[in-house]
Amino acid sequence: MGPLISSDAVPPDATRLDVRWELSGPLRAEYLEGHIPGAVFVDLDAALSGPPGDGGRGRHPLPAADDFQAAMRLAGVSGERPVVVYDGGNSVPAARAWWLLRYFGHPRVFVLDEGFGGWEAAGLAIERGEVAAQPGDFVARPGGMPLLDAVAAAWLAGGDGVLLDARSPERFRGEVEPVDPVAGRIPGAVNVPGVELHRLEGGMLDGAELRARFVAAGVGDGVEVGAYCGSGVTAAFEVLALEVAGFPGAALYVGSWSEWIRDPSRPVATGA
Repeated sequence: MGPLISSDAVPPDATRLDVRWELSGPLRAEYLEGHIPGAVFVDLDAALSGPPGDGGRGRHPLPAADDFQAAMRLAGVSGERPVVVYDGGNSVPAARAWWLLRYFGHPRVFVLDEGFGGWEAAGLAIERGEVAAQPGDFVARPGGMPLLDAVAAAWLAGGDGVLLDARSPERFRGEVEPVDPVAGRIPGAVNVPGVELHRLEGGMLDGAELRARFVAAGVGDGVEVGAYCGSGVTAAFEVLALEVAGFPGAALYVGSWSEWIRDPSRPVATGA
């Protein structure tokens, strides 16, 4: 079974995590107004990230194993039960939760394709208010997914593999930078915007369409590939899309651009 799951295939015994979030912050108010029955809200900034800027690691650094374990147990995550994560519909923040659970060793994690929007459109039951989960027994064991640091990201971008930049083309070219203090990209990176990997009607492109887009960017069987974005959220979605496309094992540069620019000795590229 692949990493995506449809609304009608969610196992009844699955732990359900609502990870609705946008750049301005977590969308807890939307969760309280309506969510999938039994779903527990997970704050991306607090539970799926370490302290921002800690040690020069960017805006959403990798959380410590003990902290992540505690947050997931509080949300009801156990090692023996499948986990379904979802957001409003674009699967970007949900992919961050998926990647972290996989990185810390959970064997069965799925992203709800089309998210809460798809669930609602299907006319399925909706619950309001806060859900207090029974504490889980999840044990966080790092190393379940490949990870990049700045040195490894530069190595891939330098021609020893493919480093994908998941940000918008304007940010990739350095024409605008709405979040970070320096505009531009890691030299040698290839732009595959995460926003272009969605269907117009919602949900992720199918595997064949995704594969064609990644192949056009230089990805292929046996080619080492990694992904980055502004702070490791959209890039996690890109890793998810690569797996759906048949390219499992792509590495995530969690610190991403917001970490890269904290060292002024690292080069910055701009332009087409």
